[in-house]
Amino acid sequence: MNSVINNQDELNALCAELAQGPYFTIDTEFLRDKTYYPQLCLIQVASPEGEPRAIDPLMTGINLQPLFALLADEKIVKVFHAARQDLEIFFNLTGKVPHPIFDTQVAAMVCGFGESIGYYSLVADICGVHLDKGAQFTDWSRRPLSKKQLLYALDDVTYLRDIYEDLTEKLKTTGRLSWLAQEMEILTSDETYQNRPEDSWERIKVRTDKPKVLAVLREVAAWREREAQGRDVPRQRIVKDEVLADMAIHPPETTEELGKIRGLSPDFARGKMGKALLEAVHKGLATPPKECPRVERRPKFPSDMTPTLEMLKMLLRIECAEHGVAPKLVANGEDLEAFVINPEGDLPINKGWRAEIFGTAARKLMTGQIALCMKNKQITRIEL
Repeated sequence: MNSVINNQDELNALCAELAQGPYFTIDTEFLRDKTYYPQLCLIQVASPEGEPRAIDPLMTGINLQPLFALLADEKIVKVFHAARQDLEIFFNLTGKVPHPIFDTQVAAMVCGFGESIGYYSLVADICGVHLDKGAQFTDWSRRPLSKKQLLYALDDVTYLRDIYEDLTEKLKTTGRLSWLAQEMEILTSDETYQNRPEDSWERIKVRTDKPKVLAVLREVAAWREREAQGRDVPRQRIVKDEVLADMAIHPPETTEELGKIRGLSPDFARGKMGKALLEAVHKGLATPPKECPRVERRPKFPSDMTPTLEMLKMLLRIECAEHGVAPKLVANGEDLEAFVINPEGDLPINKGWRAEIFGTAARKLMTGQIALCMKNKQITRIEL
């Protein structure tokens, strides 16, 4: 069998091979600079013992259904590194998120390899191999692929097997497989990959939180999202964010006013898209007050609680170093601020394994049951 799968018979045979093992490693190469949805250009896979292979989805006559069936097979673990974009691709193609999965980047954070560690660093740390990044910025849609491109692509699943087995052993030894499972359930939730047009306004920065402004922004952003999805082009190619934000604050009510907005043209305003955009503006302006969106602004963190926050940050570093976990995976700055204000709140810090390694100690610090001190030139915690 060739290293590149470009016909159905070879793909069927490969999928039959992958189905025999407890796991297989998988990665994708894609482009999305000219499209709304990622354009899948190559799929690399490797069974535990077999040769790594690349599947060419751009070949005429290739039906990926056998691979899709494997991605949904609950008996086989799909091993990715930094899986989110790969999962988005397969969700868009099948309507389902592959499951179960193992993300080696998240697993490495659980095992203390640092925050958001890259694949090449993991290969160097675990496998002792320094990979060539020469084909990192290549056009994967062009054919034929060079030997250098294929070697680069296949490396992404070749060493992933050793990384997976090494991290799995570490997780078993430390009793942290359940920790990773909790993170994977979040990563494989359909909600993570659903781009609802009516929610797209939330990613646009606007200089006010007035409900009527937000109502217009919601409608024009939803219109743009549907246009981008329907045309499969980047949303910024339709209308840029700053134009939509300006329209929300200073809504045009006529075609002439629309055509005078910076970033739009009179021809656009008079055309089909301009009319549809203007209808979205009118719909936003007509939104009843009770139905207008509202943004809950986080209150400014009290300055007198800053010392407490700094102590919590130090405790987080201490606890994570002791347990060999990346602090970023346990809590971020917003989590810590929310905890300082309400230590008993419904927060990730107070749930599951995060509570086990940090949340409980954090509450003790807040209630004076533990303290931080210097010992042997290092900061440590002591029970009071």
